[in-house]
Amino acid sequence: MSIIDDALTANARLAGEYDARLGGIPHPKIAVLTCADPRLTGIVRLMGLDDADVDLIRNVGTVVDDDAVRSLIISTRVLGTREIMIINHNECGLSTFSGDELAARLTDETGSAPIAPATFYSFTDVEQNTREQMLRARSHPWIDADIPVRGFVFDVHTGRLTEVLPARSGTPAPARAAA
Repeated sequence: MSIIDDALTANARLAGEYDARLGGIPHPKIAVLTCADPRLTGIVRLMGLDDADVDLIRNVGTVVDDDAVRSLIISTRVLGTREIMIINHNECGLSTFSGDELAARLTDETGSAPIAPATFYSFTDVEQNTREQMLRARSHPWIDADIPVRGFVFDVHTGRLTEVLPARSGTPAPARAAA
């Protein structure tokens, strides 16, 4: 049996415990964009938030790409979230290679060089990457200027968040511990 088959069997057994009230129209209070890394699966619980209060958006590398922007616009303009939290993490897999290296390896392995994805969004500095993602979200004209966009780095060893302040005047801002 496959993992998917096991999941379907468990779902058939566990669905009887599902709270049908969760099927109503969502009204999250905050959009959280974070990495798909399994080490961040419990991030909502570690922030003391209820699942229903969070529009959780995940992708590999915590990238504010076209799909994440689409999700953030819908979250803020349609669902009514009033804050955006971008959470990167230390030891992210995207910091272990360059996008060009991965594309070259995949081309060698498969013999193909497709046009998508155009980039893998690899990075070397998690704080600088967080600042860039904050800027991408903040600069989109369809995300209201009155919606706070704040960035953090999650430490996969301690479970703690450290705030990353936006750069000012071209100077990288120091990170500070989240309260």
